[in-house]
Amino acid sequence: MANEILSTLLLEYEQKKRKAELDLEKRKTDLYAKFPELQEIENQLNNDAINTVKSILKGSSASLDSLNQNVIELKNRKTKILKENNIPDDFLEPNYECKICKDTGYIQNEGHGSSFCPCLKQKLLDISYNKSNISNLKHENFDTFNANIFSDKAEPEKYKMNISPRQNMLAIKQKCIEFVENFDSPEHKNLLFTGNTGLGKTFMSNCIANELIKKGKNVLYQTAPVLLETVIDEKMNKYKNANQEAFYKNVLEADLLIIDDLGTECLNSMKLSELFTILNTRLLNLNNKVTKTIISTNLNINNIFKSYEERIGSRIAGFYDIYYFFGDDLRFRKKI
Repeated sequence: MANEILSTLLLEYEQKKRKAELDLEKRKTDLYAKFPELQEIENQLNNDAINTVKSILKGSSASLDSLNQNVIELKNRKTKILKENNIPDDFLEPNYECKICKDTGYIQNEGHGSSFCPCLKQKLLDISYNKSNISNLKHENFDTFNANIFSDKAEPEKYKMNISPRQNMLAIKQKCIEFVENFDSPEHKNLLFTGNTGLGKTFMSNCIANELIKKGKNVLYQTAPVLLETVIDEKMNKYKNANQEAFYKNVLEADLLIIDDLGTECLNSMKLSELFTILNTRLLNLNNKVTKTIISTNLNINNIFKSYEERIGSRIAGFYDIYYFFGDDLRFRKKI
């Protein structure tokens, strides 16, 4: 199954790459018809590239210097023409969806060999594990965040807070932006979102996931019940398959792991043990790789200590920044 998914994705990548290159050829044809000198410059640059290889093979340094100077002059002429006609510098480059792998799905490693591009890793995670959990990224991001849907009225007696829900959410949004900006810093903590349902915890998690995926990070998003059940099933299953083993590896090594609905799972000693292993392993930043975790829960930190082992509570209290979501359930309010 995993090989079938990968084959299908690679076919999609090949089609995207081909389309980007065909679109470029059309743009070039149209542009060169309007500016023939650009066509002449490209032809000269191609000839110089061939002559440069010949000069290197012959060991002719004088000829090589002359060719290099000619290339510089040609590129300067090309840039001048584009600038005078308000044509972007990247107009004559393929519009690949992924600039890192150029829509191949792979990147070359230093030294030798290749590995999955972060964009392909994320697509595999989405199809295999994230599924509907992370399907709202296009609609739930910092650009679509609307502070006006939160009350601007402070109600200390009701919420035990001296600021309004709107002020609180604006502050949380800023902290989430800082989390993204400082993601690779081991000094910056993980996040715990706590509060009742319908207050924006999942929305903010999606905002963060969206921005990190843009930065080439991979994100694994699972509810606590599914996460722990799947991990335990994998360990108990005598006939493991590659897909199961890959899941546990991704849980431990994904750049960002989002655990939603912590506290809704049916707890037992095995789940407590696995949850501790997951949280603790990710805190260790194995293989010199920074991994971060976001936990979303209806439980406050005191209830976490009561419901889970103290070692789990202490990890969360010590290594997570805790943000309290409060206000009216947004699911029953009409968006402004």
